[in-house]
Amino acid sequence: MKIKQFVLLTALLGAAATTRATTVIPPTFDQLVDQAEFIFQGTVTDIKSQWIGEGAERSIVTYVTFKVEESVKGNAGQSYTIRMLGGTVGEDTIEVSDAPRFQAGDREIVFVEHNGSQFVPLVGIMHGRFHVRRNQAGRDIVTDNNDEPVRDLTRLGRESSGPSPRVTDLTSDDFKAAVKEKVQAAPSNRPAQ
Repeated sequence: MKIKQFVLLTALLGAAATTRATTVIPPTFDQLVDQAEFIFQGTVTDIKSQWIGEGAERSIVTYVTFKVEESVKGNAGQSYTIRMLGGTVGEDTIEVSDAPRFQAGDREIVFVEHNGSQFVPLVGIMHGRFHVRRNQAGRDIVTDNNDEPVRDLTRLGRESSGPSPRVTDLTSDDFKAAVKEKVQAAPSNRPAQ
């Protein structure tokens, strides 16, 4: 019996160590757009966590529901819910390192892929989420998951070398226009010849 407990404890410790060591290579702007099934701007309206599964497959998942304000790629409908591994139910918490944390009222642009089958259904995990923030001038700008203003889409997912040639923050409208332009330029969207 002690051996079974030791093996189980060792397996659990090994699993815990690997979940803390999540490394995500930041996707480029092109990769974000190409890999996403849905891209939309929306406001978080509801967050619910619950236990799912049985036995060894039992885990906590969190459902984050958005009121979709604008679909940029694909048709997400008027409301869209993503399912992410982790969350809190009662006194039990499961955390996934680098997973974005949403709050009701958050205004976001999200790049969704494999919803329901991927532990965090965003392209590049935290890199597939951009905040829409109102700046001091009253304009809606886009910030990354670290709340840094996005200025140059060509630098997303790349090592930055020196200051950005663009000194102003991208507005949410400019950001979405660039996504739409990339979607339209995709080979699958070109007319057959």
